[in-house]
Amino acid sequence: MMEKAALAEKEVQSNARISGAEMLINALKRQEVEVLFGYPGGAVLPIYDSLYHAGMKHVLSRHEQGAIHAAEGYARISGKPGVVIATSGPGATNLVTGITDAMMDSLPLVIFTGQVGTGVIGTDAFQEADILGITTPVTKHNYQIRDTKDIPRIVKEAFYIASTGRPGPVLIDIPKDIATLVAEEIEPESISLPGYQPTTEPNYLQIRRLVEAVSSSKKPLILAGAGVLHAKASKQLVEFAEQQQIPVVNTLLGLGTFPPEHPLYIGMGGMHGIYAANMAMYECDLLINIGARFDDRLTGNLSRFAPYATVAHIDIDPAEIGKNVPTAIPVVGDAKQSLLQLIKQNGKRSDNEPWRKQIHTWLEEAPYHYEKEDSEALKPQRVMELIYELSKGDAIVTTDVGQHQMWAAQYYPFKRPNAWVTSGGLGTMGFGLPAAIGAQIAEPDDLVISVNGDGGVQMSIQELGVIAEHNLPIKIIILNNGSLGMVRQWQEIFYESRYSQSVFASQPSFSKLAEAYGIKGIDARTEEEVKQAFTEEFPQHKPVLINVYVEPEENVYPMIAPGKGINEMVGVKKK
Repeated sequence: MMEKAALAEKEVQSNARISGAEMLINALKRQEVEVLFGYPGGAVLPIYDSLYHAGMKHVLSRHEQGAIHAAEGYARISGKPGVVIATSGPGATNLVTGITDAMMDSLPLVIFTGQVGTGVIGTDAFQEADILGITTPVTKHNYQIRDTKDIPRIVKEAFYIASTGRPGPVLIDIPKDIATLVAEEIEPESISLPGYQPTTEPNYLQIRRLVEAVSSSKKPLILAGAGVLHAKASKQLVEFAEQQQIPVVNTLLGLGTFPPEHPLYIGMGGMHGIYAANMAMYECDLLINIGARFDDRLTGNLSRFAPYATVAHIDIDPAEIGKNVPTAIPVVGDAKQSLLQLIKQNGKRSDNEPWRKQIHTWLEEAPYHYEKEDSEALKPQRVMELIYELSKGDAIVTTDVGQHQMWAAQYYPFKRPNAWVTSGGLGTMGFGLPAAIGAQIAEPDDLVISVNGDGGVQMSIQELGVIAEHNLPIKIIILNNGSLGMVRQWQEIFYESRYSQSVFASQPSFSKLAEAYGIKGIDARTEEEVKQAFTEEFPQHKPVLINVYVEPEENVYPMIAPGKGINEMVGVKKK
């Protein structure tokens, strides 16, 4: 009799029918999701109702774009997929910029959008948008669920796709009736995606070709991008560079992959990179690209990029190899696995001591430079130096996009991986403040500093409400130059100083605005005031906004003008 009862109970459990919304919550728990970023609305109310008793952390953004940028910051720092939920129509379309940003910068996100009921899809129903059609070009994959019982399988696949191979955003569109209908919950035991088989192990023969190329080169150079961070391969990068004594250049998003004080480190290359890095890329005879995509802001004029080099490219995404720069040695594979194979080969070290001496000479004769005495106003570069000094270089730094972003990259040396959160490929203004929210949630005990311009911060200023609500101890620093600084700089250089709509006629009081949200606000105009504010506020476990008035006409140098080669930098001051 007891055996019969046990068997009956087992049958009930195996045939238990629950709503699609409950299935979704269960699927998220199986993926060990720690936090969701989102904003409710009509089409996702069944999901939010299931969240009510789920015991999962949810961060209510003040705008959907704030939610997805926060998820990007979380993904960048934690290495786990950021999870976002928004309603149909405008809720979903407000995510598109962040989805594109994540796609360009290879960040793993899983995004859930509500949709109108299946019976009215295609009728222009209230708050209907074809989010699959809209996001197909800017997602790694997307789904629209049409059968409730498919939810567990699709969620499992989405997390796998987002976080394997080249990471990226995956979107799941859930019609409202699919979330409310009940079905038997069937958890898939395994994932079967025959059309998706990313290559992680590099080809042995290509590794051998690269080993031999290193041995015969006289001027080898490593270009390390964000792919090194995604593969958690910084340790292996250092080991390989030391083994072969090869100098290292970083891309903007690759900062932190290599210790800045290391004798083999050169610095950041590209449009606003250091002179030595760009000259090294121009003069090298072997360029080993590890996890970077040769974007135009790095290469400048392609016809003049690394003109003397044999190019080797290690990348997990075969579509990137040869896309922009002809590649002689293609290596498709995970950066860590590829570096481990290279280290194991322990090839003959190249005779490149004169090359390393030449790079050292370039570094000595043309470091980053700014005029310290030509203005009474505070220089923004000096503010970044103070941020580094008074944080001891141990902070996670997020930025918005513009001049301040470049000054942060130039004057804040990143001593460790995963401490730099910025929008690279898309260059999204409004990114910095919400990204800091995600970064702080990922590492609640770390010092998170969000560096912003006075233009970009106003695109997401409402997210101060999230920071105040959760008492996130983010240090928000605004480099206030009264303009859209990078736009103004380009207008000065290329448009004969016709400042068309780039200088603000009026600005809010950022310190008072912070106080309106319940966050301490400070205005600083001198170096002493900045030092005092940073010294007092950085150790505090509470948020603060420090509005720093800086020299309004300061420009970012050095610089490669559009159409110019990487060896044609302007604004280089040699000693």
